[in-house]
Amino acid sequence: MASTAAAPATRWAREYETIYILRPDVGNDVAEKIVDRARDVIARLEGTLTKLDNWGKRRLAYPIRKNHRGLFVYLKYVGYSDLVAELERNLRLFDEVMRFQTVLLAEDIDPASVVVNAEDLQYLHVDDVEVDEDAELERARSLGMAPRAPRAAQSDDTTDEDGDDSDDTEIDESEADEEDNERLTEAASDEDESEEG
Repeated sequence: MASTAAAPATRWAREYETIYILRPDVGNDVAEKIVDRARDVIARLEGTLTKLDNWGKRRLAYPIRKNHRGLFVYLKYVGYSDLVAELERNLRLFDEVMRFQTVLLAEDIDPASVVVNAEDLQYLHVDDVEVDEDAELERARSLGMAPRAPRAAQSDDTTDEDGDDSDDTEIDESEADEEDNERLTEAASDEDESEEG
């Protein structure tokens, strides 16, 4: 009887990507702390982080927790099915994380064949450059992505000599009351004549 030694079975992994959104007022130190926690979880559960990218502050499609902007962070990694649940559990623990989503990219990946570029794992801080909201909205309008501004009731050529749109004519309240009374009495006399005729 010849015994055949069973070769160790290859444990196949999956490739995932996770995008999470941080509050826009989060400092670089807190964002770095969350990234470090994600790295620790991936390493602890025998996963391999292949790409880490800070997408910066972006406008949200709808407000989340009364925020119209958020700091987007992208993670791409190879791991086993328990890794995703643990990573998302850890993201839920941070109040700074507003939303996250994980997507399965590929199945049956051999973890030993994964190549990692060290430059892709650097978390780069995005400078806090304030984007002018009006310029961003105007650009979106020019591309047809935002609703047009409502048109004004008056045209622009109705400005007065002093340069403002206000009506400078003053009406005395007693004169206005007299005019209203005259109109009412005329309307009442017209009704009386039409009933008689």
